[in-house]
Formats: sequence, structure tokens, C-alpha cells
Amino acid sequence: MKQFGETVPGYNIPVLNEREIRASAGILFLFVFMAIQRVIYTGDFLMIKYFVLIFLAEFIVRVFISPKYAPTLIIGRMIVSKQTPEYVGAAQKKFAWIIGLVLAVTMLVLLVFMNTKSPVTGIICLICQIFLFFESVFGICLGCLFYNLFYKEKAQHCPGEVCERKDKQAIQRVSWTQILIVIAFVALAVAAFMLCKANFNQAPVNLF
Repeated sequence: MKQFGETVPGYNIPVLNEREIRASAGILFLFVFMAIQRVIYTGDFLMIKYFVLIFLAEFIVRVFISPKYAPTLIIGRMIVSKQTPEYVGAAQKKFAWIIGLVLAVTMLVLLVFMNTKSPVTGIICLICQIFLFFESVFGICLGCLFYNLFYKEKAQHCPGEVCERKDKQAIQRVSWTQILIVIAFVALAVAAFMLCKANFNQAPVNLF
């Protein structure tokens, strides 16, 4: 419990399994997304308040005890147990989770204890959603990106080895043709939205 992260042969620093971290982020994102949708469409803050408590408890365990005892990381470990682990440096993950802990404590004070709502709580919820979404979907730890700004020792073993300078392989490069296709796709989606909005707004009729 004194060491943050796991000791794995072949790695000179404590590491964590990125796959279970992504699974955990996906679980948390699902619940925070549902809670925020409930606030937006019904004005009910009950679910988001419970989520703040759960989120805070989760990150207290991660930062101050050990990631191996964090509930959603344990669930994530069970979900991806048959996948080959992808090891990432534990130090930058701890830094990112400290950011999450600070956000959770702020929400606890403003939303739960003071029972207030404001652009501040809305922005914090949005930041949490973005962080969890990028972690779970893209495998990009946004909090980890700030690690190198505060520590002289550079982050090691980042997801996808993005910490290491390397040339992109041919399959990773994006051509101008592909960029134009994306632009055309977005333009087509916007045009379809504008042209079909009136028809799509009509409620569906009963098939039978």
C-alpha cells in the first residue's frame, strides 16, 4: 500500500494497467452522463449529488490508499481480465487523479454541502465528462498531459507511448484527401439537419 502502482518485470517504475483504467473511466462516464442528462431534462439533482459522493470516495481510495482497492478499477479489472495488460506509468496517473479529487471536493462543497448551482458547477461537470470521455474512448489521459509542466522528471510509459518521440507510420498519417472527406461529411450532416429539421420534428405515428 505504500507504493503507488504495481511492480512489473521489465519496467523500472511502478505501473498501472491502462485497460482497466479505461474501463473504469467508461463506467464513471456513463453514470455522470446520465446524471447530467437528468439535471438538464428534469431539473432533478439527486443523482448527480450521489455521483459526486461516489466519485469522491473512488478518488480518495485511488490517491490515498491504492488503485488496486478502488471499486470501479476492480470492476474494470474484471471486465478486461482476458485482455493483455497495457502498462502505463503510475506517477502521471496519480497526478491526473489528484486533479479529479480536487474537482470532486469542489463539487462536494458547492453542490452537496451548500446545495448551490452555478456556471462553476456546470463547468466542473463538463470538465469531468471530457476527461472521462477522452480516457475511455481515445485512451488519452488529459490530466497526464499537465504532469510534465509540474515535474522535472518526464512521464514514462504513457498510453500508446505518446511520451516518446517517434515518427508516424504510414497507416497513422492523414492525407489532405481524407481531411477534405471529413469536411465534406460535416457539411453534408449540417445540410441534412437544416433541410430535414421540419420533417424530423414530427412525432412518429403508430405502425399498427
